[in-house]
Amino acid sequence: MPQPNPQAGAAVRAADRAHVFHSWSAQELIDPLAVAGAEGSYFWDYDGRRYLDFTSGLVFTNIGHQHPKVVAAIQEQAGRLAAFAPAFAVEARSEAARLIAERTPGDLDRIFFTNGGADAVEHAVRMARLHTGRSKVLSAYRSYHGGTHQAVNITGDPRRWPSDSGTAGVVRFWAPFPYRSPFHAATEQEECERALEHLETTIAFEGPGTIAAIILETIPGTAGIMVPPPGYLAGVRALCDRYGIVFVLDEVMAGFGRTGEWFAADHFGVTPDLMTFAKGVNSGYVPLGGVAISGAIAETFARRPYPGGLTYSGHPLACAAAVATINVMAEERIVERAARTGESVLGPGLRELAERHPCVGDVRGTGVFWALELVRDRTTREPLVPYNATGEANAPMAAFAAAAKAQGLWPFVNMNRTHVVPPCTISEAEAKEGLAALDVALSVADEYTV
Repeated sequence: MPQPNPQAGAAVRAADRAHVFHSWSAQELIDPLAVAGAEGSYFWDYDGRRYLDFTSGLVFTNIGHQHPKVVAAIQEQAGRLAAFAPAFAVEARSEAARLIAERTPGDLDRIFFTNGGADAVEHAVRMARLHTGRSKVLSAYRSYHGGTHQAVNITGDPRRWPSDSGTAGVVRFWAPFPYRSPFHAATEQEECERALEHLETTIAFEGPGTIAAIILETIPGTAGIMVPPPGYLAGVRALCDRYGIVFVLDEVMAGFGRTGEWFAADHFGVTPDLMTFAKGVNSGYVPLGGVAISGAIAETFARRPYPGGLTYSGHPLACAAAVATINVMAEERIVERAARTGESVLGPGLRELAERHPCVGDVRGTGVFWALELVRDRTTREPLVPYNATGEANAPMAAFAAAAKAQGLWPFVNMNRTHVVPPCTISEAEAKEGLAALDVALSVADEYTV
């Protein structure tokens, strides 16, 4: 970590405030931290304050910040072929596609590259509609699929509301969530059965012949890291087969080691027809996303042109970063490390915190993909803050976040939850450091319980 340089930090922040328009924000109400650098599981500001990154950026730096082999691969590719049009065969692009296809489940062996997760969802939906000749897409409440127009309309969380045209051909349904069951289920098995019954009823009343695709996050990310109960995804797969519907799994956040498997679908033994990815494919070092495509859907476009593309599809710098990232993950056994960290450190540690802090209503997750549901009352399960709270109503979560940062921990906070999503490479000592900081911050949240 370099020497503090507050003057440089002030200049960075001033230029940001004068010219950068930030996403999802009221521009005059934010105060972005000026970041001087990052390495591994940490980043630091210009005043010399270091933070343990329990957010992995936006849950994308799966191999940590500034991995030297990936940085070197980007530098080497820039010196050799920095950019080239997508219609050509380029070594980095071909090798990235091969390495991804080796790891995707089933016959998802064709890779369409995009610039990120939202446009991957856009293209997956377009492929499904063209393949089936149908228009509707079914998606779940408590989901997030991206910020572009189609992707945000498919999304099931409040970020959809300001841009919801109501004409996107999207129908939403309730996916399983045992802690806040919409089906009044008492067990995981009941939750699974009732959720599948609800979905099949939705299909029936919408008209099976009108539905192109069902899209689900394999394990929903931003919406709360709700691991589906056993049998649910297999049940959705069966419903899609029964009615000729394309099954799309969104692995943008859950993929590439985050859950302790290469893809979260591997936990459930399910193969979708289309699978979207981004983020962890190259830890976000250069923007990259994509769609992994089944043989049947690829065949649709064997002699019929696919009407879609991007100027930077399969960008050589991004693909070189993906090749290096995937090779590093294999060489350093990072997927296995994420699984071990979840099983031996994060899972037990978070459950132990829940025993001592009345504000923790639920602990759920796998690998390095965890959520703590914070509540005012464990008995009634009233959330610590109201759904989609802002301003003063969100004060308890703001106090929690401030306490975590004061302990040198940068938390991922969304609504009444904190997500524990550090890099897959986090060490046991670093994970325990983060748990200790969470312990202090949860004591602040405890003050708001009844």
